Amino acid sequence: MESLPTIVLVVLLLLAVVTVAQGIRTVPQGQVWTVERFGAFTRLLSPGLNLIIPFVDRIGHKLNVQEVVLDIPEQSVITKDNATVAVDGIVYYRIMDPAKAAYAVQDLTQALVAMAMTNIRAVIGEMDLDQTLSSRDRINTSLLNILDGATDPWGAKVSRVEIRKIEPPDTLIRAMNLQMTAERERRASVAKAEGEKQALVLQAEGRRDAALRDAEAREALAQAEANATKMVAEAAAGAGADALRYFIADKYVKAFEAMAANPSSRLVIVPMESAALAGGITQAMELLRGTQGGPDRPPTVPGGGALPGDRPWNRA
Repeated sequence: MESLPTIVLVVLLLLAVVTVAQGIRTVPQGQVWTVERFGAFTRLLSPGLNLIIPFVDRIGHKLNVQEVVLDIPEQSVITKDNATVAVDGIVYYRIMDPAKAAYAVQDLTQALVAMAMTNIRAVIGEMDLDQTLSSRDRINTSLLNILDGATDPWGAKVSRVEIRKIEPPDTLIRAMNLQMTAERERRASVAKAEGEKQALVLQAEGRRDAALRDAEAREALAQAEANATKMVAEAAAGAGADALRYFIADKYVKAFEAMAANPSSRLVIVPMESAALAGGITQAMELLRGTQGGPDRPPTVPGGGALPGDRPWNRA
């Protein structure tokens, strides 16, 4: 009988410990807990040490208020042009109102997954295959606007949606590869044809420019020859026949020297009348010394030779 008070004391002590334990709650950082009293929501517990009424209040939901990455399972989606593609993605969301997230929807994660999959089918179903493969940003933006508006009554904020994979079937991929190869070959053929056309145009322009420059050169040469002829005629008109004979003799000697000085020539043409060459040289020297001769009488040369171009009946 003496041990009965001791037992009662121990029971009361254990009850006090349990009561204190039931009334103290430590919430981790990044979480918010809901408190229910007799099954009704009363308040939220912030991170840190919190006190509740033991046996009256209880913890309802433990919510993570950090940004959460949610995987969207892969699913087959039919595009507007009846092509089947396998699509999956990820959704970034965060709980902004823990009370709504806990009690406005039964399972927030499951609701987000179901809504994302449904809207992926709806958005891609309005696009053809080429648009689906090349418009990921457009799909992401459309899904973000839809999901963010739909989750607002649930106290959640969808911050980002990313389509991770859009993969057509193997048969369609092979057909697309063949189409891409054919398109690249067509572009290469067009580029080659354009290059050849440009080359022909440039060659034609080059020939035209060369012909114009050649014509200009011939015109300049003809003009120079005309000026030279005019100058010789004017000189001959002033100096008489002696100047012409000197000019012809000088050209004759220089031409013969050029033929004789050519190292690759094995044949030298010599006039049949060798005295004519000597006579031409002698006459040129006489003209240089200022020999006085008749204006119409050609100078004589030793040996009876004559200048090239003199007719036999014009000899003195």
